[in-house]
Amino acid sequence: MSGRLTLEELRALAAAGEIDTVLSAQIDMQGRLMGKRFHVDFFLDHAWKESRSCSYLQATDLEMTTVEGYRSVNWVTGYGDYVMRPDLATLRRVPWLEATALVICDVLDPQTLEEVPHSPRALLKKQLKRLEAMGLRAMTASELEFFMFRESYEEAEASAFQKLNTFSAYNGDYNIFQSSKEEDVMRAIRNGLAGTDVPVEATKGEADAGQGEINVRYSDALTMADRHAIIKNAVKEIAWQKGRAITFMAKWDTDHAGNSSHIHQSLTSLSGEPVFFDPDGEHGMSKTMRAYVAGLLAHTREITYFLAPYVNSYKRFTAGTFAPTRVLWSLDNRTAGYRLCGENGKAIRIECRIGGADLNPHLAFAALIAAGIDGIEKNMPLEEVFLGDAYSADDRADRDVPKTLREAITALEGSTMLREAFGEEVIEHYLHSARWEQHEADRIVTDFDRRRGFERA
Repeated sequence: MSGRLTLEELRALAAAGEIDTVLSAQIDMQGRLMGKRFHVDFFLDHAWKESRSCSYLQATDLEMTTVEGYRSVNWVTGYGDYVMRPDLATLRRVPWLEATALVICDVLDPQTLEEVPHSPRALLKKQLKRLEAMGLRAMTASELEFFMFRESYEEAEASAFQKLNTFSAYNGDYNIFQSSKEEDVMRAIRNGLAGTDVPVEATKGEADAGQGEINVRYSDALTMADRHAIIKNAVKEIAWQKGRAITFMAKWDTDHAGNSSHIHQSLTSLSGEPVFFDPDGEHGMSKTMRAYVAGLLAHTREITYFLAPYVNSYKRFTAGTFAPTRVLWSLDNRTAGYRLCGENGKAIRIECRIGGADLNPHLAFAALIAAGIDGIEKNMPLEEVFLGDAYSADDRADRDVPKTLREAITALEGSTMLREAFGEEVIEHYLHSARWEQHEADRIVTDFDRRRGFERA
């Protein structure tokens, strides 16, 4: 049974007393669901058309700091409201919350009623419109990794996030017995998401103690990005209900593996025919696919900020950990930044392995699609496929995945492609966000500082 609802179905459920609350949420810069809980009667009377939220929700950081210096939203503008307009195609039940439905909103300027250009959903939709004008549609699937702990979120915070116990004691990658121990949580996640129209394929143990992965069926890029945001919120809420904590941090601990968000990409025609597949092409790759992948390679360093948005994100890029360090494409090879999947078949696609589980899916998809479009428009030639261990590849320095947020900021600053694709003001908005993140990391004293220097310095 699909969890999707029409407005008429919601009215019927409300009348029957089965739904009394509607979550009306926008996607913020960090990829979180931010909004209000409406009584269903008010939602059906008015909020299904629009509601309001403070504009700072598209100009804040993870800690909800009122960051000064944004051009579009600041103290001079008075931090007024944006309009939240529900996309009723996203209306759905939330099975793990009592009598609750959810709808995702677009963010509009209250004067023009145009979408706010730097809002993540608007950014992705802009790139999808560019593709549509080319007769193309983007299909994506993102895989999310996370760590689960025996402690609750409240217990983790009370301990200052120290001495946390991963749910399993050893690497349970693909291990059925080990994953059975956490099935109380994982079954609730799979069934909860399936009941809200997020088609889960599987969950599995991942490559470190306490690590798991969730896989969902591919979809068009906007639907998949919305689902990705819902998945992260659902996993956290369901784990919390079960007394467990889960983190999507790219690197939660020095000695543990990182959490990735691998993004599979392909293009179809507007009628749904695969565009990346050519039975006569090398590896089954069409000319369009080759140019798209060439665009990804050409612009990876420029778009890395949208794949790795925090200082912590870059601690995941370590050789020998299945996190890529080189901007290369290869066949079924997990050491490269881009892996060709589905070789010589209609399901052929390119997997970007650079992004961490901390990324914003709408921004990441938009950046990847913009890079691919540039490759197609310029008919970029694709370099020879890389074979072997990409970690030990002897190649140019400009093939390194940026090693720090500071390096990624510099690459983003110089991106003509993204300034043209996203707009000058949008890029400056996100550069300000990135610089603020770096500023805070540079300013704040950490446990590492104290442990290393308290006595010895």
